[in-house]
Amino acid sequence: MQSAAFTLSPSAASAARRRPASAAAPLRFDPVRLSSSSSAAAAAARRAGDAAPAIPGLSVSSPGLPRRSWCLGSPPSRPWGGVPYLGSASGSDRLEVRATSVPEAAGEGEKAGGLGKTVELGMLFGLWYLFNIYFNIYNKQVLKAFHYPTNVTLAQFTVGSVLVILMWTFNLYKRPKLSRSQLLAIVPLAVVHTLGNLFTNMSLGKVAVSFTHTIKAMEPFFSVLLSAMFLGEFPSIWVVSSLLPIVGGVALASMTEASFNWAGFWSAMASNLSNQSRNVLSKKVMVNKEESLDNITLFSIITLMSFVLLFPVTFFTEGLKFTPASLQAAAQQGLNVQQVLTRSFLAALCFHAYQQVSYMILQRVSPVTHSVGNCVKRVVVIVSSVFFFRTPVSPINSLGTGLALAGVFLYSRVKRIKPKPKTA
Repeated sequence: MQSAAFTLSPSAASAARRRPASAAAPLRFDPVRLSSSSSAAAAAARRAGDAAPAIPGLSVSSPGLPRRSWCLGSPPSRPWGGVPYLGSASGSDRLEVRATSVPEAAGEGEKAGGLGKTVELGMLFGLWYLFNIYFNIYNKQVLKAFHYPTNVTLAQFTVGSVLVILMWTFNLYKRPKLSRSQLLAIVPLAVVHTLGNLFTNMSLGKVAVSFTHTIKAMEPFFSVLLSAMFLGEFPSIWVVSSLLPIVGGVALASMTEASFNWAGFWSAMASNLSNQSRNVLSKKVMVNKEESLDNITLFSIITLMSFVLLFPVTFFTEGLKFTPASLQAAAQQGLNVQQVLTRSFLAALCFHAYQQVSYMILQRVSPVTHSVGNCVKRVVVIVSSVFFFRTPVSPINSLGTGLALAGVFLYSRVKRIKPKPKTA
């Protein structure tokens, strides 16, 4: 709804009082653009203006005209070019009538933009959780029947690399031109990324999905440890207090886990160490102002590098098991090859999708917010895997898992507390 307001500037009012009627300055009118709905009212206003003498400094609006905000004052700017202009030759005595519309709700565009970003971020978190759930389910099914975690990880990087090449070939995304310094900065990131996913698959092949993710809840512990060792950032008493339930919960869950074995346990621990190194390095690369890379380009390059790094490791350790000869030999031993290939492909697609979405979220939010979202994601994955695989969980095991996850959430909250600056 529009409002009408009349404002008379002090300088214009004083000028009108000082000057006699005979000394009034000549009037100058600019053409006025009116809509067809108000043409009759405008004509009536002009006839009324011819019959009555012009009074400097006064503006009268007709009831038939649209309600506007009228301002009489010095004219530093004229947003409407067709507005009537009254005044004398001297700049100090000029009067301007300016019609402006007053919106009902100021800032609606900003609110809409903020709401759109919130909805977009919520959709990214939902996709992150959904892709992660399906990745863990399909991946566990493959690793239970196909005991080659290095080959499974290589297959996931292979599918991701093919997607990246297709994206660049068909110009779905611009192929980057990297400098030597950029490549050298990304190589360590690709190494820890490869190790983190390889160790996760090794753990998933040995223990239950819920137990692997319970152990991976200790990532904050490794984050604090690495920061203290290499960056000299020592934690506050509140951060240390939040780590106690994490360590205690993981220990309690490990002692009561039915599928516990040391290979799966230490593989998950190694994954924690690698992932925390990856998160720190990726954040540094993404915020580099001199040679910054967007999230899609960064993850695409990391995927290609991970494939190149893992291929020789797979060849010299497990051998290539996804060749036709190897699959035929496995089929003779009772392996459902078609099922393994289908679920491996689906797991690889979900793997690439959830990793990409994770990088997109990391670039939009702070590391603390990303950590909170990761904690919620872990809860969702643990609960869904327990129901899907019908994993036996004892009350004490559930207590340990819940305690560890509560510690992770507490850690993400206390990280927001900034130390007070020291006063002299």
